[in-house]
Amino acid sequence: MALIVQKYGGTSVGSVERIKNVARRVIKWADAGHQVVVVVSAMSGETNRLIALAREIQPEPDPRELDVVAATGEQVTIGLLAMALKALGRDARSYTGAQVGVHTDSAHTKARIESIDEQRIRDDLAQGRVVVVAGFQGIDAQGNITTLGRGGSDTSGVALAAALGADECQIYTDVDGVYTTDPRVVAEASKLATITFEEMLEMASLGSKVLQIRSVEFAGKYRVRLRVLSSLTPWDVPLEQEMRSGTLITFEEDQQMERAVVSGIAFARDEAKITVVGVPDRPGIAYQILSAVGGANIEVDMIVQNQSVAGYTDFSFTVGRGDYARALDILKTGVQSHIGAKDIIGDPKACKVSIVGVGMRSHAGVASTMFRTLSEEGINIQMISTSEIKVSVLIDEKYLELAVRALHKAFDLDAAA
Repeated sequence: MALIVQKYGGTSVGSVERIKNVARRVIKWADAGHQVVVVVSAMSGETNRLIALAREIQPEPDPRELDVVAATGEQVTIGLLAMALKALGRDARSYTGAQVGVHTDSAHTKARIESIDEQRIRDDLAQGRVVVVAGFQGIDAQGNITTLGRGGSDTSGVALAAALGADECQIYTDVDGVYTTDPRVVAEASKLATITFEEMLEMASLGSKVLQIRSVEFAGKYRVRLRVLSSLTPWDVPLEQEMRSGTLITFEEDQQMERAVVSGIAFARDEAKITVVGVPDRPGIAYQILSAVGGANIEVDMIVQNQSVAGYTDFSFTVGRGDYARALDILKTGVQSHIGAKDIIGDPKACKVSIVGVGMRSHAGVASTMFRTLSEEGINIQMISTSEIKVSVLIDEKYLELAVRALHKAFDLDAAA
């Protein structure tokens, strides 16, 4: 018997019929003797609807009150799922985040979990119940309802699995696992049977949308085995088959065979490049540029500083496309004259393509293969950044799909198992 935490996203519980199918799937696991805790999101589109209602009342909603409104979406889902389980003869009990003691800080709309009091859940599991918990929410030290922000339900599921010492946290979504790249771009993309936390974290940070970064970070920190599965498959698939399906996200030392050099290709379309031209090459210049941008809560990604020529250099970096105009304005109005830069230029139509794989640690020539492949396709590299297990390049947006397809083939991912 295992203790399993299952998390179902908004699409998975997007209708009454889908909620009933979730209940049937949960009962299949429970009938096999497993203890099951289910974490659910609001029904698909419901959180957006609630936030839109709040903004009709107050264009910039009070964060505390917005959390009160937004948290009701999950409350509906837990009640409906508990009813569906009971209607099928399985005892169940639903809880909000506050009721099971998901304690957070007080950063409304983007709170972070500090601790979980799991005793109430353990008591119910001991009595044979399925426990259904609202994801995305908790309670702060003052008793205020809080929400965890983007990806909050995934984080809730992983946090509960960590607190309970679960054997596995299963993330049910509308895709059936983690692929070598987006199948909508490369038809030959293959589903990965396993991937390491390091690789998944890089993939998530570089553009893969299967899991949110916070949940992967949490799982890696607390050593929670994650499995990504599809809730849109028939609920009555044999349990033995379902237990081996999807993609298992685990630890490098758990891998039974030597890893492929590259496990996947990630990409992000919404990149923009800014270059500060003709900057005096002296200590503190990089700080003055980036502190102005960071002070406006704009995240900077790739950074390149050119070689100094006659005491001047060019300083380039990337930001999200949505922040491009604001970052450019900050630099032109508040930084350029102060640091003595000759010009501020930019390109709002760039994209980032990355290769990821723990196998890079033990294989030489990976970057050169990437650069040769892009060169053969006539794709110019504007910027490069690397880590121990990834290489990212910035290229013109119009070449994104060509680059991804070419790299996928160059690293033999079309044949990945």
